[in-house]
Amino acid sequence: MSRLLNTVNTRLRRDVSFCRRLRTTAERSISCTLKNQAEERNGSVGVLGKRLQDTAETLIIGGGCVGVSLAYHLAKAGQKDVVLLEKSELTAGSTWHAAGLTTYYHPGINLKKIHYHSIKLYEQLEAETGQAVGFHQPGSVRIASTPARVDEMKYQMTRTHWHPTQQFLIGPEKVHELFPLLSIDKVLAGLYTPGDGHIDPYSLTMALAAGARMYGAQIYTPAPVTGLSPMPDGRWDVQTPHGTIRANRIVNATGFWARELGQMIGFAHPTIPVHHQYVVTATVPEVKALKKELPVIRDLEGSYYLRQERDGLLFGPYEKEEKMVLQDSWVRDGVPPGFGKELFESDLDRIMDHVEMAMEMVPVLKHADIINIVSGPITYTPDLLPMIGPYQGVRNYWTAIGFGYGIIHAGGVGKFLSDWIMSGEPPYDLIECDPNRYGKWTTVPYLCAKARESYGFNNVVGYPKEERFAGRPTSRVCGLYELLKDKCSMGFHAGWEQPHYFYKPGDEVGYRPSFRRTNWFGPVGRECKLVMEKVGVIDLSPFGKFMVKGKDSHKLLDRLFANTMPKVGLTNISHMLTPRGRVYAEVTITQLAPGEFMLITGSGSELHDLRWIEREAADGGYDVDITNVTDSIGVLGVAGPNSRKVLQKLTGEDLSDGAFKFLHCKSIQLAGVPLRAIRISYTGELGWELYVDMPQMAAVYQAIMEAGQEEGIDNFGTYAMASLRLEKGFRGWGAEMNCDTNPLEAGLDYFIKLNKPADFIGKQALQEIKSQGLTRKLAYLTMDTDNIDPEGNETIWHEGKVVGNTTSGAYSYSSEQSLAFGYLPIQLATIGQKVEVELLGKKYPATVVQEPLVLTEPTRTRLQKKTKSSA
Repeated sequence: MSRLLNTVNTRLRRDVSFCRRLRTTAERSISCTLKNQAEERNGSVGVLGKRLQDTAETLIIGGGCVGVSLAYHLAKAGQKDVVLLEKSELTAGSTWHAAGLTTYYHPGINLKKIHYHSIKLYEQLEAETGQAVGFHQPGSVRIASTPARVDEMKYQMTRTHWHPTQQFLIGPEKVHELFPLLSIDKVLAGLYTPGDGHIDPYSLTMALAAGARMYGAQIYTPAPVTGLSPMPDGRWDVQTPHGTIRANRIVNATGFWARELGQMIGFAHPTIPVHHQYVVTATVPEVKALKKELPVIRDLEGSYYLRQERDGLLFGPYEKEEKMVLQDSWVRDGVPPGFGKELFESDLDRIMDHVEMAMEMVPVLKHADIINIVSGPITYTPDLLPMIGPYQGVRNYWTAIGFGYGIIHAGGVGKFLSDWIMSGEPPYDLIECDPNRYGKWTTVPYLCAKARESYGFNNVVGYPKEERFAGRPTSRVCGLYELLKDKCSMGFHAGWEQPHYFYKPGDEVGYRPSFRRTNWFGPVGRECKLVMEKVGVIDLSPFGKFMVKGKDSHKLLDRLFANTMPKVGLTNISHMLTPRGRVYAEVTITQLAPGEFMLITGSGSELHDLRWIEREAADGGYDVDITNVTDSIGVLGVAGPNSRKVLQKLTGEDLSDGAFKFLHCKSIQLAGVPLRAIRISYTGELGWELYVDMPQMAAVYQAIMEAGQEEGIDNFGTYAMASLRLEKGFRGWGAEMNCDTNPLEAGLDYFIKLNKPADFIGKQALQEIKSQGLTRKLAYLTMDTDNIDPEGNETIWHEGKVVGNTTSGAYSYSSEQSLAFGYLPIQLATIGQKVEVELLGKKYPATVVQEPLVLTEPTRTRLQKKTKSSA
């Protein structure tokens, strides 16, 4: 250890020239960088060398690997007038000093596709452009040294088998065979991914730039953007010192300058630079003696990655949140003028714990000399995921920002955004990266707290249902928060706190981490029984809520939704589709008065859906007024066989079946408070949703709870609602339906009115899909499990082959078995078909059954009336 540590003190300095040597032999114009920085500090800008064009179809701001990738993909796809503006030179910012890791692995389902497309692009980019990219693919191994890590790897394996990427769970001996310099004393298993590796970020960016130019894109440097002006027709005037370009759309791909660019048009993008360090050694004899390149390893307990760098090693740690450093001054004051290819001062003390763990795992490090420690800015969002796509609140403004792992994301994100821009819809579901998942509640203190937590938790075990609490609660709390916060396990939904399940005396408080059933299981069963037998109350305030009214409101909604519009006083479930006939959103629509509609959507898709609606309204020139009332209206759900009896005590309105029918809406007084009531419940039981002004919510809740004492009223949370909705066969948006599915294969035929006169978006595509016939279908599965339940995205097997995937799952407390929805080939989606669902490395028997397992209350009531009438 002494040689490694003794060389450190002489290497703790900023060293741009080192990073120049480190990447590849590709020539870097450092002198040009220094000149541009000096000119920026002096308020002047260098010469472009060519005339700035006047117009652009797509104008990309930012010349890192992500922005250049988008220019490459758009130009290759045939778009004319693709322009990229870079304030200094390509790769300035975070790209040039990145460690360049590439991996197929990602714990998220959809981001696996981004990684996959990146690697496939990088494999052929050199041949396409003639530019070397320095791509190495020795594979990678994620190290598990605790039983929980092994479970986590099994958990991830079942989420990978139905994707095209190869991935293997291997034992310690195979780990050592792949990485012979590793001490395997603590190694229990490894997750091996062939094809992983690393690439030279500078060379990658230059190859993408060469390809972009080859296909017709224009790249201008140095060309800082000094102003952005939206035009009435949705276009933009983009000002630079060299002139103004009018663009049909603009894309913010400016890395850690993203916040500053957004502020030009009134947006405070929640991005923040984080100090990330990695260490590079000189030649290590044992490494030099190897006959083939070592795979990248990720020691998850040590929280670092390590790879071969020529004949030495490179390793980068992720410090604990109390030790990591945020560059929060840049959030307050902006990035210093001239900063582009500079580094921060290194700090070995901050990463010393990880250095020691790396030396224990890879003993040759103890005798290695350090060449340098690189400490540079990378950009984080609160949840560590990038912000990709069009922005709500302004037309034709897109973002590709917040990349903590820009190198592996660049290729796939460039293709994803290019496909979306060219076709008018996302090529696949990626809502977890939607820039509109954040809102005004995303304050700077919240951003800093969550970024610190996300960085520090980078390699912790990722348990299902686990919550992280930094920065919470936000300003977005409903009127019940203070009443309920100490009685339940709260979940976080788009800034809101919402109860997952409630505690009773004797219950274990807080979440006990596990990949199996844990301390939530009993309380959730208790709440399901409550709703099925008595009456329960749930806080549904996080629902997104919009009011749409005006002369063209009915016409607009008829264009947007595949269902017919409800009459005044009625409610229905409707779906917005994409031009290809995919399900963009599921919305509950109520016509409150002639031409006045209330739209209710899920919490996670509030601004996602609002943007789609606003875009269609603007592009189509509809005379409508659209208002987001999400924060001003609270929602209470009251469900169960005793719900009518409880509510009837508080209102003079007749709530009987004959007077207040299913899917009807009325304005009523409840406990003296005016509100809107809709007879609907996502549990499938008799129930109402009550829409009340947020300041009155606590009073209404307390009145209901007091009125329901004799009926056994109590609280229930979203976990119970999820179990109950599965028993009733209710589909969930984001699971059974999304931009990867069409409504016919999802079993939503009842809500799709192909014969309605309006030419709704996706109608023609659906007609073609219907005429061609389906290739897969959503199936309803019962499972024979033990102490584990499906939750969605697990692999489905048949006769030893992967045939599909689950979309959601839960335990049915009514039937005492596990349930799941899953997509299967049409020939296997038949009642009685036997398949297997993989959970934690074990394949459990499953059977396709008739849905639903439990009839909904309206269906039961109809059957009872029919039975009585025929008797």
